[in-house]
Amino acid sequence: MEPEIVCEEISEKDLRPEYCQYRDEGCELSGSCLQCRLSHCIYDQPQGKRRMLKAMRDRKIVGLFHKGKKTKELAAMFNITRRTVQRILKSSKSASRNTKNAK
Repeated sequence: MEPEIVCEEISEKDLRPEYCQYRDEGCELSGSCLQCRLSHCIYDQPQGKRRMLKAMRDRKIVGLFHKGKKTKELAAMFNITRRTVQRILKSSKSASRNTKNAK
């Protein structure tokens, strides 16, 4: 004979999401999860926060390079090696080539 399960009080852990009290506290990138501009939450992917921050840094580096900053200056500004700056610039060039070839 199986024991009878009696639920006297439903704990908040067992409620469906629409019946839970949810505090939308956001993260470092957005003050609110529900109004975040990102398509995917940084915490839903492995190393998501780190990847997002590196991608933002890389876009800034490419933009500054196109505005005339030198590799050595960029390395000093972002506290990375010149070789890392070169890798970022090379990957951005190959990504833009792949985009052009796909069209």
